[in-house]
Amino acid sequence: MTTPINLALQGGGSHGAFTWGVLDALLEDGSLSFEGVSGTSAGAMNAVALAHGFASVQGGKSDAREAARESLTAFWQNVMQLDPSNSAGAEVWGLMMGGWNLGQGGAASPMKWWADATSRMFSPYQTNPLDLNPLRDMVAKRIDFERIAAAKKSIPQVFVCATAVNTGKAEIFYGKRLTADAVMASACLPKLFQAVEIEGVKYWDGGYSGNPALHPLIYHCASADIVLVQINPIKRDHHPDSAEEIIDRMNELTFNASLLAQVRAIDFVSRMLAEGRLDAKRYKDVRLHRIDGGEAMEALGAHTKTSAHKDLIEKLFALGRECAQRWLKKHFNDIGKRCTVNIARDYLDDMRMDPNAAR
Repeated sequence: MTTPINLALQGGGSHGAFTWGVLDALLEDGSLSFEGVSGTSAGAMNAVALAHGFASVQGGKSDAREAARESLTAFWQNVMQLDPSNSAGAEVWGLMMGGWNLGQGGAASPMKWWADATSRMFSPYQTNPLDLNPLRDMVAKRIDFERIAAAKKSIPQVFVCATAVNTGKAEIFYGKRLTADAVMASACLPKLFQAVEIEGVKYWDGGYSGNPALHPLIYHCASADIVLVQINPIKRDHHPDSAEEIIDRMNELTFNASLLAQVRAIDFVSRMLAEGRLDAKRYKDVRLHRIDGGEAMEALGAHTKTSAHKDLIEKLFALGRECAQRWLKKHFNDIGKRCTVNIARDYLDDMRMDPNAAR
């Protein structure tokens, strides 16, 4: 018998390969079952690749887990094919960048080059008028969204977050509304790609409003245990002083802001429940857990999030597996019993004020 949990998968470009490693290790272990999976950007891609694997088989649970592992592996192998250091990737990026040759001696990270250029002078509506995106075709080809929708309760529920451009509000796509367009909306960086339009509404990356969105797991799933796979560091010991480091840290703060707000809300409800101020029948006491790469992930610069190089992807995959295995050994027996994250230390603001200072 497996222990049910929910998964919350952060976005972070190629660093999502760390999440691939985490999921691979959890699936291989087999002691956990996934009730709901909420993902944003790269986390959304991992979520639908996972669900595609589960939905593709009609056999037992072990067969479904292996199929999910195979689906995730195939997805990330395709991502590695987009690396401009190989001929296939160079051809794709060359088309997107107006015929630039990115083969031998080409740019190490064309997405970073392109983002830097557009952020200064141009928008993707000028630099990429055909709205080419190599990931979009790959997602549409590899993921059977109709089968995922038809499977319903027999596979993990998947929730994908995108940000409505005009309102700034989070939009959660699931069920029949979970499509390739929804996933691409969740991963739409506005400096790189044109906004994705769905049902007359235009969307940007879900990281601006929910990275990842936790509320679908709280309100639409029975399990009170949420395992957060975090790939954007909350804290950095090194003070950014170069232009690149400052921009990188600004982006980290931006894409972590929604997570901080959600975790603070969870902590508030938990404290109110503990003090008897809320009805325990109406409010869920969420138990939060976290798997992250720690110092190893912090050492990777933000520029590596746009790299599809095989060595980097495989390194992150191995790191994710290692961290997940370590977490299982340390915290498996805590599931269903207690929160294993120090929320006060890691996520809450220090709001204490010295009354003497006011005087």
